[in-house]
Amino acid sequence: MALKIQVSDTKVVLQNLFICTAVFYTVYYFTYTICFVALRLENFDELGPFDFKTTPSWSNRKYLGNVISLETTFLISSAIFVFIVEEWIWDYACTVTVIHVGITSLVMKQLPRMTHWWISLGLGLMSMIFGGQILAYLLYKDNFIYPDLDDF
Repeated sequence: MALKIQVSDTKVVLQNLFICTAVFYTVYYFTYTICFVALRLENFDELGPFDFKTTPSWSNRKYLGNVISLETTFLISSAIFVFIVEEWIWDYACTVTVIHVGITSLVMKQLPRMTHWWISLGLGLMSMIFGGQILAYLLYKDNFIYPDLDDF
């Protein structure tokens, strides 16, 4: 039994992944800008979406802006991903999150070790997966591909 991969399928997956990553960061900077204005932060930090070093405190407006923009980005992106990839939301959500962790590590020059950052990232990922998959099911339930488990 050989693995059959068509080049066109791989190209479509990579194209969708690029689009989903671009959508994720576009939404992230958009929500971060809204939080910047709404919370009246002193200066706009262009590296804000990658900042995991801010001291966690609900009274710290910068931290609050980071958390709100992160969670909002995951929710909005999941809805947009549905229209791009239709049913494999969980796969693209996990991959984009891994890409985000990698880019964050490169930008901040260290792997995030802050528990609060990983918890908020995990909650955002779960909301993206469940919200996106539920929305995809509701919109495309007649077109879903179910695996044939009789072959296993």
